[in-house]
Amino acid sequence: MSYAIQHLKETAEIVAQLNPADCEQCVAELRATRDRGGRLFILGVGGSAANASHAVNDFRKIAGLECYAPTDNVSELTARTNDEGWASVFAEWLRGSRLTAKDCLLILSVGGGNLEKNVSPNLVLALQLAKQIGARVIGIVGKDGGYTAQVADACVIVPTVNPGNITPHSEAFQAVVWHLFVSHPALKVNQTKWESVTPPKA
Repeated sequence: MSYAIQHLKETAEIVAQLNPADCEQCVAELRATRDRGGRLFILGVGGSAANASHAVNDFRKIAGLECYAPTDNVSELTARTNDEGWASVFAEWLRGSRLTAKDCLLILSVGGGNLEKNVSPNLVLALQLAKQIGARVIGIVGKDGGYTAQVADACVIVPTVNPGNITPHSEAFQAVVWHLFVSHPALKVNQTKWESVTPPKA
């Protein structure tokens, strides 16, 4: 079997194992956030940070949610890292943004954060702040979901079908799942461009 066949086979297995009920629960949390006038903050590190930036655009433009990602401001992110340390960058950014109980965090992460292993401690501290304030938390995470899955109000865990490919599949499926969210009739308020200019089939 070629690697391309293997990778695509694993992708199909993940699709088959994703839990639709978890997706619906996340959509319900996002809809409730919008309805109460809350903001959505999307947090991710590495490839997940790039996904966060893309997702912010989609939630703002397609779903009409006020939405931000702290990693979109590289000056503030690196200043906080330099002056205060990496672990606190997201929590302090959220304090500066006056996070409230009306708001919601969306965590995009392969492992979901783990203080004991010192993996993504900045996500863990941000989650601890959110729970302290009473903000809602949702996640799209891989592996066992880590700290995110432990504390989230709703969470989609990308199933592990090959332990050697956890990261590429987790980060790829973040995009699959958040596109499901913004396309969901309960959230979508604006048509996407190509669908708006393509005439319906007779």
